[in-house]
Amino acid sequence: MMKDVFLKKNERIDDLQLKGLKIIQNTKGFCFGIDAVLLANFCEIKLDSTVVDLGTGTGIIPLIIYGKNEINKIYGIEIQQEVADMAERSVELNGLEENIKILNMDLRNIEEVIKVNSIDVVVSNPPYMDKGTGIINPNDKKAISRHEIRGGLEDIIEKAKRLLKHNGRFYMIHRPNRLVDILYYLRKHKLEPKTLRFIHSKMSEAPNLVLIKSIKAAKPELKIEAPLYVYNEDGEYTNEIHEIYGLDD
Repeated sequence: MMKDVFLKKNERIDDLQLKGLKIIQNTKGFCFGIDAVLLANFCEIKLDSTVVDLGTGTGIIPLIIYGKNEINKIYGIEIQQEVADMAERSVELNGLEENIKILNMDLRNIEEVIKVNSIDVVVSNPPYMDKGTGIINPNDKKAISRHEIRGGLEDIIEKAKRLLKHNGRFYMIHRPNRLVDILYYLRKHKLEPKTLRFIHSKMSEAPNLVLIKSIKAAKPELKIEAPLYVYNEDGEYTNEIHEIYGLDD
């Protein structure tokens, strides 16, 4: 049952069109994008799994994973206090305190709270911009969400490896221009890349995102899945995006 949750300035409640789930977002701050939705749908979650989302932001990935799977527990790790507070209130709004736990902390300290080798699935939609590249947004929430200011790519991958059980799965979305670094760090930390899927805005354009699945201590064998196209050439969502968002229901 939905609870009455206090909204702060510039906040709104959005309907996720998924089992009645809703999320609190700040119109002046960082709101979730299609990349988080695509990543959550890319994850294969077995029955009663325990999941960790590194850099959960407003908590969109835990909410979608909960709505689409029968999970045991999801931990959302978020370093920004204001954003973590929004995520926690979204959990309360949906009455999911027993299922989703938001932890306001630096992911580099996560082993103080969650045991190593204890998690079935780790997922992350990390900052895409390497530290020192691109223009830093003056809005600090957006800067931390988009740039590797508080924990870089290798930090995330190393912590995923530490948390995961043997043969646990790590799912991530990132930019194709970081793919060499991603694959290098995954192998370095014994997370074997198993599946790549490139995401294109349109069929006529180069990919601007890539979904990556890796498995801890797995044997080498990489599969490239068919591309995912977001828009048709006429600017309308493709059928697959309609299915992911449940727009045809």
